[in-house]
Amino acid sequence: MATPQSDPSLSPLRTVAVVGLGTMGTGITEVLARAGREVIGIDVSEAQAAGSLAALEASTARAVERGRLTQQERAGVLARVRTGTDLSAAADADLVIEVVPESYDIKHQVFRELDGIVRPETILATGTNALSVTRLAADSARPERVLGLHFFNPAPAMKLVEVVSSVLTAPGAVAAVTDLALELGKEPVAVGDRPGFVADGLLFGYLNQAAAMYEAKYASREDIDAAMRFGCGLPMGPLALLDLIGVDTARTVLEAMYAESRDRLHAPAPVLKQLSEAGLTGRKSGRGFYTYEAPGSATVVRDALTPLDGAVLAQGRPVHSVGVAGSGTMASGIAEVFAKAGYRVVLAARSEDKARAARARIGKSLDRSVGKGRMTAEAAARTLDLITAAGSYDAFADVDLAVEAVAEDLEIKQQLFAALDKVCKPGAVLATTTSSLPVVACARATSRPQDVIGMHFFNPAPAMKLVEVVRTVLTAEDVHATVREVCARTGKHAVDCGDRAGFIVNALLFPYLNNAIKMVEEHYASLDDIDAAMKLGGGYPMGPFELLDVVGLDVSLAIEKVLHREFRDPGLAPAPLLEHLVAAGCLGRKTGRGFREYARR
Repeated sequence: MATPQSDPSLSPLRTVAVVGLGTMGTGITEVLARAGREVIGIDVSEAQAAGSLAALEASTARAVERGRLTQQERAGVLARVRTGTDLSAAADADLVIEVVPESYDIKHQVFRELDGIVRPETILATGTNALSVTRLAADSARPERVLGLHFFNPAPAMKLVEVVSSVLTAPGAVAAVTDLALELGKEPVAVGDRPGFVADGLLFGYLNQAAAMYEAKYASREDIDAAMRFGCGLPMGPLALLDLIGVDTARTVLEAMYAESRDRLHAPAPVLKQLSEAGLTGRKSGRGFYTYEAPGSATVVRDALTPLDGAVLAQGRPVHSVGVAGSGTMASGIAEVFAKAGYRVVLAARSEDKARAARARIGKSLDRSVGKGRMTAEAAARTLDLITAAGSYDAFADVDLAVEAVAEDLEIKQQLFAALDKVCKPGAVLATTTSSLPVVACARATSRPQDVIGMHFFNPAPAMKLVEVVRTVLTAEDVHATVREVCARTGKHAVDCGDRAGFIVNALLFPYLNNAIKMVEEHYASLDDIDAAMKLGGGYPMGPFELLDVVGLDVSLAIEKVLHREFRDPGLAPAPLLEHLVAAGCLGRKTGRGFREYARR
C-alpha cells in the first residue's frame, strides 16, 4: 500500500507552511502532518514554536494511548514537522496558511514578506474569520493565488473548513485547496468573502445578543447558558463559548461584521468592550463572563456572581394535583411529565372525546417507554391511572396548579384564563406555556394576577429538560417558589427570566434562524452548506433549515413577528423568503414541503 508521502493521488499541495503557532496554528499543523504533508511551522517567538512542537508531541502521544495512532505512525507525523522563526523557511511551500493575530497590519506584513519568498505558483491562505480576504489579496503581488481557509477550533476535531474566495481568486487555487481539505478528512464549504463567512456570520450575532441579554440583567449567565444547552441541545452556552473563543476576538469579529452590515444585531454589546479592555478576555486570561481556575484553564470556579447552592426561595404552595388544559401534543406531553412525577392530573379539553384521545396518546407514549426498557409495565399503568380525562374545565375546581397548553393565540388564552379564574380555588397557581406571548396579558384576564406565571416547556415535553419560568411584575414570590419546586420534582431544569418576547431561548434562537434565511436570499450560500456549516462548525444538533422545517415555518414566522413587534429592531424583521413560503402553504415537514421537500407519510 502506498504511504501518504508517495501516494500519487494526493493533491499537489504536499508541503505546507503554517505561519503563527498558537492553538489554531498548532492544530492545523497536526491535521496536515497526520495526513502525510510536510509541514513547516513558523512563529516569530522561539518559545511559541517550541511550545507548539511540545503540544504536538503530547497530542500524538495521547492518540497512541487511545489507539488512534501507532508508535510508528506517530514517529512519521513528528518527522514531517519542523519549526522555526524565519519566514524564509516557507520558500519551498506549495501552500502557506497564516493564522497570525486578527490585524490587517500584521497580516499585510506577512503577505508582503511572503511575496518575496515563495514561488509564483504558491497559494497563500489566510485563516481569518473576521477580516476581508479581498483586501488582503488586493495588497498581495499575486491576488489570484490568495484565498481564505478557515478552520475551526480545535482543528483536529472539527470537521468544517470554509474555503473563501474573493472576486480576484483563480478557480484553480480554490479547487486545489478544496481537494486538500477533503484529503484532510474535512468537509469544505465554499463561501464568498464577507465578515464571519457562514458559521461565524450566524454564530457571532447570536453570541452578541446573549451578551446583551446578560448585560441587561434579564437573566443570569448560568440561566442563559443552561437555556441554550437544554433548550436547543447545544454543546456549550453562549457566554461560556464567548469565554472559550476570547471576548476580545468576538469583539473584533463583530466590529468587522457591523462595519459591513450596519445591522444593530452585529454592533458589539458594550459589555464585550468593557471586558476586553479590562483584560478579562475569557479562559485565556482566567476571567471573562466566568472566572476560571487559572489562565488557560477550562475549570470554572466560584466568584461573586455564582448562585449560592440550595439558595432558599420563598415558601412554595403545596401542589398535589395538576390540571392541564389542552388536547394537543404539548398538553399530553406535559400531563405525562406531571403524572410520571406522581402528581394527580386532570387533562381537560373542549370535549370529552378530545380529552380521552389525548390520554390515549399518553398511554401509547408510556407503552413506548416500556418497550425501550425505560419503565416497567406496572409503573406505566400507575402513571396512566393518575390521569383523568375531562371534557370541561370545571374539573379543575380542586387542582393546586392549572397549566394551559392551548393554541398560541392571545385571545384564546385570555378567554381560558378568565374561565380558570372562575373555576379554580383560591390560592391555585395558574400557569401559561406560551413561548412568545406576554404572560402579563394572561394574568390581567384574571382577578388574581399575582397567581399567574409562565412555564414554558419545550417539545417533546417528556424528553426536553428545560422549563423557562417567566415571572411578570405582578407574580407573587411564593408562586415563583412553587413552580421552581414543581420543576425540581418533575426532573426539569428551570431557568428564570422576565416577561419579554421570546424569553431566553426563542429570543436568541429565532434571529439566528432568520439570519440564515437572509443568507440564502442573498445567494451567499446554499441551504445544504449553511446546515453543514452550523452542524460541523458550531456543534448544532440540526442545521437552521432542518430546524425551521421541524418547528414549522408558520410558527417560526409568528415568533419572528412577535420579536420584531416588541423590540422594533429592523434586523429582526422576518426574512421575505420566510413570509413567501408561509403564504404559499409551505410550512415544513407537516405539509411535506418547507425549505426542503419531504416524502408524504
